[in-house]
Amino acid sequence: MARPPLPPFTAETAAQKARAAEDAWNSRDPERVSLAYTEDCVWRNRAEFIRGRAEIVAFLTRKWAKELDYRLIKEVWAHDGNRIAVRFAYEWHDDSGQWYRSYGNENWEFDDEGLMQLRFASINDLPIREADRRFHWPAGTRPADHPSLSDLGL
Repeated sequence: MARPPLPPFTAETAAQKARAAEDAWNSRDPERVSLAYTEDCVWRNRAEFIRGRAEIVAFLTRKWAKELDYRLIKEVWAHDGNRIAVRFAYEWHDDSGQWYRSYGNENWEFDDEGLMQLRFASINDLPIREADRRFHWPAGTRPADHPSLSDLGL
């Protein structure tokens, strides 16, 4: 099943693809997120290597059990043909109440149907005080009028 927008990406369609990914990840629904990837998708997430939708679901289930009150913003850095590079930041806390802002970059490659077939993510976690949080919207989709990463100086 096709997942528009389809490659080759323009600046507009790359931004649409990044926002759709952001919205899905902010749902914190591993099954929903997994449907944007090919059945045999390959990931590198930090130092973890993941292959296929079942492993994606298992990974995201573990991730969101640890990363509580998760809020994510993605922004396109570059695009070409069937590839998009994004930068992102997300905020979360662990079960002890320590807040973090995680910064990273992802490189994505899509098949002709618009499903992601490769995802390489590099991520760093910065402990922050709760008072330093910048992502305060209710759980779920980031509101359209919320500042972007660039607007926030991140």
